[in-house]
Formats: sequence, C-alpha cells, structure tokens
Amino acid sequence: EIDNAEKHGTLKHCASVYDVSNERIIPGITQPGPRVINFANILKYDYIPLSKSIEVILDIVSEAMGTPIEIEFAIDLNKNSDGKASFYLLQIKPLIKNIIEANISIDKIDNERLLLYSEKGMGNGRINGLTDVIYLDVNTFDSLKTEKMRDEIDELNAKMVEEGRKYILIGPGRWGTRDKFIGIPVVWSQISNARIIVEVSLEDFPLDASLGSHFFHNVISMNVGYFSVKHNDLIDFINWDVLKKAKIINTTKHFKHVRFENPLEVIMDGKKRASLIYFNDMGGGKS
Repeated sequence: EIDNAEKHGTLKHCASVYDVSNERIIPGITQPGPRVINFANILKYDYIPLSKSIEVILDIVSEAMGTPIEIEFAIDLNKNSDGKASFYLLQIKPLIKNIIEANISIDKIDNERLLLYSEKGMGNGRINGLTDVIYLDVNTFDSLKTEKMRDEIDELNAKMVEEGRKYILIGPGRWGTRDKFIGIPVVWSQISNARIIVEVSLEDFPLDASLGSHFFHNVISMNVGYFSVKHNDLIDFINWDVLKKAKIINTTKHFKHVRFENPLEVIMDGKKRASLIYFNDMGGGKS
C-alpha cells in the first residue's frame, strides 16, 4: 500500500501530492494530501539522469545487436559517497518484427489435414519446409524421469544440429523449467534446433504455460513458434495417430523421431494467438 511505502521511505523520489483546493500537483510528499506516483523528482527534476542513461544504453545495445531492443532494469536510488545511484541492467531482448500476417479462421480449417491446433501460443506467420517431428511417447511418460528425458532430447537435438535439420518438438509440461516435476528441465542449447516447441498436458500431468519465463527469451528473439495444447480441451488438438504413422527415424526410451515425406505447413496467427500445423499426403510409412 502507498501509505506503507511512504513509511518505508520508498516514495521519497517517486511521489507528489495532489492539492485538492488548487487542483494542482505538488512535487514531493512534504505536504498533506493524496499521493500521486509520478516519479517527478526523477523525470522532471533529474534526481538521477534516468532518461539520458536509458537513451545511451538503447543506442549502444541496439547498434551492437543490429536490431531494436527492449531492456529490463532496476535502480537503487540511494546514492553513494560520490553522489551516484546504481543502475542495474537485468535483461536485453531483441524486438523481432515479422511482417507476414496469418489469419486463421476456425470455420475454414481443413480438419482432414490437421496435425495440431492450439489457441494459446506465440509466433506469427507461416513456416514451410519442416519434415521432422520429435515427440514424447505418452505411454512411457513418468514425471519422475524427466531428467533422463532431458538427456535423451539433448542427444537427439545434437544429431539434428549435425545434420542441419530443424524440427517440431512435442512434450509434456514446461520445456525449460527448473522444476523437474512440472516439465523437462532442458536448457536452450539442448533443444536449439527446434523450430516449433509444443507443450502438452497429460491426464495426470497438468500444463501451466511458461510464457513469462526467461527461457522463452530465445523463443521470442529467434521467432521460434511456441504452442500450448491441453489434452482435455475441446478445441486444442494433436493428431497422435498421424504421428504414429509417420516414418520412424530414431527411437529412444521416451521419444520418437519421425519424418514426413512431404513438408508440414505451420500457420501462426500472432494477433489471435491461434496456431495450427497441416500435414500433406503421408507417403513413406514406418521403418
């Protein structure tokens, strides 16, 4: 609450007072009246050179990365003996612009070719040319063995990197979680060649989508598609039968790597957050 923050001293440079009688805002909190959090002492009276500091950082980093960027930062307003406050740069993310727009209408979906549909995800545009899918065999899933699954996907991904092939990755719970009991605790390098990442829930393994985690900095910056699919949702959908009929390239204890003869079609509507994957004529068959 604002009154508690004032007692703790954290409003010293962040608040002003609304003068009800004169209908004006007075910088500082030395007078009685409603508090207004407007950072006047920082933004207007330059208690610290915040605007200039941000401007310089954005210019330097965006030039170094060759793209517009966004930053997260924190400031300690307590100045040291030299009269300087501390600016902490927490995170830098490139802003990716995708000019391709994709509109998905549920009424126009070709259900005969539908491999996957999700109404919760990230990504925008169309991706063509993917033929490989690595997915978890739900019949062998054990939430106590997610670390072994991590090691398996690490090996599979290394082979894909060696072959220069991108793939669609499908697995339970959160990818990249630090909690091995709610997903597979991979780091980005272990699934680096995944072009589409799909998180699914299972009957006894609920899904809490990890859109806010730092792991998905890579998803955003590299424009990797991210889909969330709930097993008991009336709209979300994965055609497991089609995956089982695709040509098997590799099998581990927990994962299957399959390859479609004809490229899959990925369509992502960034505005509606709806995404789908189409398969074409199967061809090939099991090996």
